[in-house]
Amino acid sequence: MSEGLTAIRKILDSKIKPKEKTEQLVEQLDGSKALIKQLVDAFAQLKKPEQGTCISALTVIAEQNPALLKEHIGFFITQIGHKAPRVKWEASQIIGHLAKAYPDKVKDAIPALKQNTEDEGTVVRWSTAFALTEIAKSNPAAHTQLVTYIKKLEQSEENNGVRKIYTKALKTLQKA
Repeated sequence: MSEGLTAIRKILDSKIKPKEKTEQLVEQLDGSKALIKQLVDAFAQLKKPEQGTCISALTVIAEQNPALLKEHIGFFITQIGHKAPRVKWEASQIIGHLAKAYPDKVKDAIPALKQNTEDEGTVVRWSTAFALTEIAKSNPAAHTQLVTYIKKLEQSEENNGVRKIYTKALKTLQKA
């Protein structure tokens, strides 16, 4: 195990609160493409709660420094279909954060995101709505494909918070 992964393991095994673990992981991973790659490569061997904590840290990095995650977009797309809801929603958020910087790469997430629009978990649907609308805003080809779909989702979504994401995005998309 590399020195970086050893440090990550110490954070994950510590008795601190989950939020603090996420913050410490962000500090450990930020700026290190090599360590992020090691974490992605070891992700399947982590326990589900550890996966959730790690991918939560990667969501923060996606928002702050998307270039660090560019080479892992395919990995995040596969995680959209993960069994654990937290991993699903964090992967969707990562895709949403990367959409502006890498619109042609994240469009490959659309089929997986569409599957999650019917997920029973509100947070999964919220994150999916965020990702789909960010892809539609950043990618002209996807924009055309997604506007009609997003309109249908806006009409069928029962949760007000999720529906508001679609409504707000449609206002922006229709101006473009």
